[in-house]
Amino acid sequence: MMLPSSVRLVEVGPRDGLQNEAQPITTEAKVELIEALADAGMPVVESGSFVSPKWVPQMADTAEVLARIRRRPGVSYPVLVPNIKGLEAALDAKVEEVAIFAAASESFAQRNTNCSIDESFARFAPVAERARAAGVRVRGYVSCVIACPYEGPVAPAAVADVAARLMELGCYEVSLGDTIGVGTPAQVQAMLAAAEGRVPVGQLAVHFHDTYGQALANILASLERGIAVVDCSVAGLGGCPYAKGATGNVASEDVLYMLDGLGIHTGVDLARLAAAGDRISALLGRPSGSKVARALAGKRH
Repeated sequence: MMLPSSVRLVEVGPRDGLQNEAQPITTEAKVELIEALADAGMPVVESGSFVSPKWVPQMADTAEVLARIRRRPGVSYPVLVPNIKGLEAALDAKVEEVAIFAAASESFAQRNTNCSIDESFARFAPVAERARAAGVRVRGYVSCVIACPYEGPVAPAAVADVAARLMELGCYEVSLGDTIGVGTPAQVQAMLAAAEGRVPVGQLAVHFHDTYGQALANILASLERGIAVVDCSVAGLGGCPYAKGATGNVASEDVLYMLDGLGIHTGVDLARLAAAGDRISALLGRPSGSKVARALAGKRH
């Protein structure tokens, strides 16, 4: 079994993880979390989004967060932007990377962004063009790569098509997301086989939710196909507001423990990562969503 010798972890907790939390989280807490994740060795820490505060009030202070974090050399702090207005705010905040998001399902696109897949690409084209003109890298996300909460299974060819269109816009990488966490390894490998027919494997990443407990198995199945970039969320923070019952992203600590066990290099320190997850979980008033973090805490007591 040929696995990559190193994997780049993309930490999405401060954005994808916190955006749906009902209780207000202070700017100080967000800054502390982002800095702790970077200090643990995370090479990419998604730090916020410039979306309308009406829709995502938790991200209303993204500009302030970006102004206050100590940016470590070699660490990327991308933000999500839904449109040109969001991009301009991101450029004002001196970001070096932004993310745009499309869906492989028409129903999800309509419910999530209030437009069709084609309309979403028409919206993103000027965003990607303006970002690249400003020297800002653009990453693409594809939602519902296995199934959609509204229309069921999604064809691998549809995923490959959306991924290829994001590359044509100028994305340097496309992250394929199992938004509702229903995928199994065989489905994931079939989806990746289709995507790899349209996009070089070195420019694909995976983003799994753990709703059915399959996320680690799906990540291993992805590594077997040559994927070497994995999105994850400290303490398993986050879910999807548009997918009823969808639990959080796969926990960064659990992914790192597996990768360490496989001898795959990440440059991330597990103890420091788990400590960052424990702190934000305590602040939220609940146990960490990471099995590894809970096991490590149990050993300490």
